[in-house]
Formats: sequence, C-alpha cells, structure tokens
Amino acid sequence: MGAPKRPRIFLDGYNLALDQGTGVATYARNLSFAMARLGAEVGVLYGTRASPSRDPLIREIAFFDERVGEAPQWLQAIRRGYRLIGSPGGEVASRVPVTGQVIATTFRDRLPHYDEIWNAREVFQQAHAHFRVMQRLLPVRMRGGRRPELMHWTYPIPIAMPGTRNIYTMHDLVPLRLPYTTLDNKRRYFRLNRLLARSAEHIVTVSEASKRDIVSLLGVPEERVTNTYQAVDIPKKFREVPMPAVAAEIEGSFGLAAGRYWLFFGAIEPKKNVGRMIQAYLAANVADPLVIVGKKAWKSEQELRLMFDDHIRTLVLEGGTLRTRRKIILLDYAPFRLLVNLIRGARGVLFPSLYEGFGLPALESMLLGTPVITSNSASMPEVVGDAALQVDPYDISGLVQAIQALDGDAELRARLAEAGPRRAALFSPERYAERLSALYAKLGIDLAPPVPAEAPRLAAE
Repeated sequence: MGAPKRPRIFLDGYNLALDQGTGVATYARNLSFAMARLGAEVGVLYGTRASPSRDPLIREIAFFDERVGEAPQWLQAIRRGYRLIGSPGGEVASRVPVTGQVIATTFRDRLPHYDEIWNAREVFQQAHAHFRVMQRLLPVRMRGGRRPELMHWTYPIPIAMPGTRNIYTMHDLVPLRLPYTTLDNKRRYFRLNRLLARSAEHIVTVSEASKRDIVSLLGVPEERVTNTYQAVDIPKKFREVPMPAVAAEIEGSFGLAAGRYWLFFGAIEPKKNVGRMIQAYLAANVADPLVIVGKKAWKSEQELRLMFDDHIRTLVLEGGTLRTRRKIILLDYAPFRLLVNLIRGARGVLFPSLYEGFGLPALESMLLGTPVITSNSASMPEVVGDAALQVDPYDISGLVQAIQALDGDAELRARLAEAGPRRAALFSPERYAERLSALYAKLGIDLAPPVPAEAPRLAAE
C-alpha cells in the first residue's frame, strides 16, 4: 500500500510580493510553515503580472521576473476590460513549475513554504474590479490540478475557489473602528467583509480583540470565528549573532552604540501613532537618539512634521561641535538581518500604536529580549501581558513617563528583557501549529498532531 495522501491546503500569495515585506506577508509565510509542520501538502496561489506561457521554463522565469512577456499598457487595459466582461465565469490559475533552474536564492527569506506554486495573472486586482462592478466574489479555478481540500485566504479578498472550503483571515477591522486612519473605501470594505462573513466556511482572526470586533460589527456567530493568534519566529542564525558582532554592525552602519538608542519600526501612518511618539520622545529629554525604520505611507508628512520644525532642527554648539538639538534617524528600510540587530541593540522599542489586530513588532522585540513600551488598547494587553510597559496611546504625558522610567531604571530594563522571551514562547511556531491543527480539525481536515508545547496556556485557550 502507498503512503496516504496528505491533505491539500492552499493559501494565497496576495501579500507575498517578492519585492517587499509586510506584517500580513509575515503572517502568510508563518502560516505556510505551520501547515507543512502539520503534514499538509501546501500550495500557494499568486497573482503576479507575468503573462502565461506554454513553456514551463518561461513560466518559472516569469514568476521571478514579471516583465517577461509583459504586454504594453494599452493592451493590458483592453485585456482587463475583456476579462471583466467575462469574469462571471471566473479566472483560471496555472501551475508554476519551480524546478530550481532559476537561481532564486535572493528571495529565499521571503518565500513561503510550498509544495506547489500556482499563478493567475493579476487575479487579485481583477477580483477587486469584479467586486466593485458585480458585488460578488470572483471564482478562480485550477487548470489541470487536483483541488485542495481547503483554501485559506490570508486576507479579506473578494475571491473564492469553487468546489472546496474557503476560509478567510480577518486580522482586524481598523477601517471600521478607526476610519480616519486608513484610505480604504469604507462602504466597499464593509460590504466585502460582511459578504465574506456570510459566505465563508469559517473566519479566522489573530486576537480576542479582533474576534470581538468581527462578532459585534459584522454579526458573525461566535462559533464561526476562531482566534489562532500568530506565530513569532526569528531564525536562530539572526537572533543568536554574538552581541559584540551586533554592536559592531550597528556602530559601523549608523555610528550608534548598542544600548544607547531607541527604536521604532513599522509603517509611518496615522494608525502607528508616530507623531505622538515623536512628541513624547522629545519631551522625555533622554540623551539617546531615536531611530525610526519604516516606509512612509499616507499622511506620513503629518506624523513626521515635528522632525522638520525649525526649532527642533536648530543647530547648537557644544564643546566646539555642531549637532542637532534632538537627533532622530529616519530610515525607509533595513534588511532583515540589520533590523534584527537594531532591535537587539536598542535601549527600548517604542510601539504605541493606536490599534493593532495582533502587534507583531512588539512581540518580535520581546522575543529578542529588548524592553518594549506599547499601547494598552485593542490586542496589545493580551499579547504582551506584563512583559512590556503599557500606556494609553493618546496620552503623551503617560508615554513620556514610560520612556523616562525605562531610561532611568536598569532593573526595570533587565526585568522586561528577561520576561519578554518567556511571553513570546506562548506564540512559538509549535504553539501556533497546535491552534491551527484544532482549527482545521473543526473543518474536517485531519492533520498530523503537532508536538505538544511545554508552555503555559493563554487565557483565551
């Protein structure tokens, strides 16, 4: 007798673009590795711009370079129009034969785990266009492949795979809770999430706070929503670099001394509360600089306006040396290895976000043993517990006091540095696999039981 077939579970590559990384992309990658840990056959459906080809090598090449065979823009627009007219019939995905003939080492740290990769050209853009016009989900089918038993969409996308069970992860409902902090079309966002809430086999989320929002705002029965939390995982080769090497890289890259700077990392947008954070940092009057690592998103100029205030930028003379009155270093991007080293070398990480579905940056910092100051709202209290300082994100005075307390109390920093990794262990890949296995078992998908985790349970479990 042959080996039993492994359950086929697919996820989408909506946020897994090869040229960038986001929190949702991290979620999708961790999900793919958890599926593999549970013994599933993992497929990933992408929607790149690459034109389809009969030649398997060209399909593999085009997956890593979307410009291969790319049509002129005018022709692409005509094709989109024809596809929209015919979209009730749905889109068709083709398998990408990733054979290793293309050297893809550059993308190794950004690719998910996969047994198969499929692609339907620009299917996610087409799905949103279809929903705007038709107010329905776009069907997508597989050409010549066995359908998965389960399609796990990692984001609320207006798309579904007929003939299988479709479940959707809703990370948060920030556009409905804090509508002024996002650019989403709120009416369309609400209609889409309500449609998915009705039509999905199940809704997955990442915190009890988000689950409460989904139940109360979308009217989903509580038994149809499962909170799996997320996994926090940083490869050992990054987190176990000797501290002297970490300090040397930080000093060589930025002229900073380990333990003598503060750090924020994440998108610069209203939800992240960067403007109030900068106000509090300046008012705290601490000696060490603040490093901000993040892409500028919408309204970023408002969040950063204090950095460019004439008073703040005034040069002063001290000991014959000119320096800025307050030193704030702004970086659009840091490679993952350098970012991990920046986190490890920071005196403290500031993450006073107004609202988070999960808050992965805080937990990643705690895993690395760096003290964290974060919010006391939304999901943050249940994620960080007592292993981080929590403040009201709207209270600048409270944030000032927290920064000053952490700066001036070496024992407090040591306590948080010790408590952080213990708290992060509750969200280990092994614990995440347990929660995911329980979710899939509810849906009739039998997977290999995960290795039991030797850690205390969260209250929500």
